[in-house]
Amino acid sequence: MEYATIQITVPKDMKTYFTDNYSGESNEELERNALLLYPYVYKKVISHGRAAEILGIKKLDLIDLYDDMGFPYFDMDITDVMQDIQTFHSLKKIKP
Repeated sequence: MEYATIQITVPKDMKTYFTDNYSGESNEELERNALLLYPYVYKKVISHGRAAEILGIKKLDLIDLYDDMGFPYFDMDITDVMQDIQTFHSLKKIKP
């Protein structure tokens, strides 16, 4: 994977949380880069698959990473799930 250096403006107190020596091995670096991509995934500018490609990981690994960070792939609550199950059962009964 090829890397590029970009310059971003952040509050001064954030500077200590970024490192200049990116090795591609650190999970913290992966999480940081995944977080930088997340707004674009959330707004559907890029897909989870494309974000995973950019990060050099599998799509399912990215989905798990986001889930571990509190960004679930599915945003349904249990009420929505139960409604979908009821709809499925209703449609199943109609099918000849």
